[in-house]
Amino acid sequence: MTRINFSDKYKRIATEEAWAPQFMMDMYRDLYENGRIDDPGFTSLWGFYGSSMAPRPAEVRRKLADLGAERLADMNAAGIDIAVLALTSPGVQVFDADTAIAVARDSNDMVQDAVASHPDRFAALCAVAPQAPDAAAREIARCQAQGFRGIIINSHTHGEYLSDQKFWPIFEAAEAHDMPIYLHPNTPPKHMIEPMLEVGLDGAIFGFGVETGLHMLRIITSGVFDRFPKLQFVIGHMGEALPYWMYRLDFMHNAQVSSKRYETLQLLQKKVSDYLKENVYITCSGMAWEPAVRFCQQQIGVDRVMYAMDYPYQYVLQEVIDMDNMAISDEEKKMFYQGVAEKVFRL
Repeated sequence: MTRINFSDKYKRIATEEAWAPQFMMDMYRDLYENGRIDDPGFTSLWGFYGSSMAPRPAEVRRKLADLGAERLADMNAAGIDIAVLALTSPGVQVFDADTAIAVARDSNDMVQDAVASHPDRFAALCAVAPQAPDAAAREIARCQAQGFRGIIINSHTHGEYLSDQKFWPIFEAAEAHDMPIYLHPNTPPKHMIEPMLEVGLDGAIFGFGVETGLHMLRIITSGVFDRFPKLQFVIGHMGEALPYWMYRLDFMHNAQVSSKRYETLQLLQKKVSDYLKENVYITCSGMAWEPAVRFCQQQIGVDRVMYAMDYPYQYVLQEVIDMDNMAISDEEKKMFYQGVAEKVFRL
């Protein structure tokens, strides 16, 4: 494949590019084939991507495991200069704590080798095991020292959310080491998924965004950013719909707090929308749609919205062309494709 002759006025940095070691995908297969897990979301996701021989899932499996020639060729064809690699969902979060700690460390070492082999093309986010918050904090410190650019957390862990204070050592470590957390979707947990699963809406078509948007909102309303004001998150898919709800989120959060309806909703130092504008970066992964991109740029800020492809789940060359052709200035395109990513991931 040859590179399309895109504009050379800016680099294209893709910031949500999935990968998975073959050994982890084999562990996934063992979980669902041998009934070692009672999680319909995981079974729905990896029962399909892990075993279907249809062209799309077979291609995704192959591309996930490749950190060399095929991935680089695909990047070249799409005009992607740098890919920020992140362990695919659900990452290590489907395992027990001890297994998750070991798989996270081994995966981090593997992707770091790929970055070392192609330092001008790859950067990486480190995987951690939220099941063991203190161990996760130590892994953040280890990975930061080795040059990782952030942290990947694939949303809920066995149905538990980071808004629970038992997970906050992860936030403390992330803030201390200036490591942004990419909150990536996971299939909704067992107690949430059934109405979606019965009509095929549990995955990327809808369930992913609903579940991850809920998770981000739980983090905001639990007071995480009042406790850790310098902490930065990244969320994909044009903000998992949260930017388009900001007005109502502010109004109803204030109404709920004022009425003292829920003990879990307490007064925050700022509005919900303020935290979205000050503590959250947004990528366009899987949402190469100019109206949505420009709305986020207008409401969240051009310095908070950046490009992602969502490779290999969504590898469409036309989408890169469409983003290049947005009716914004070259300076804004450079910010979108390059500048924001360089800032948040220290590239």
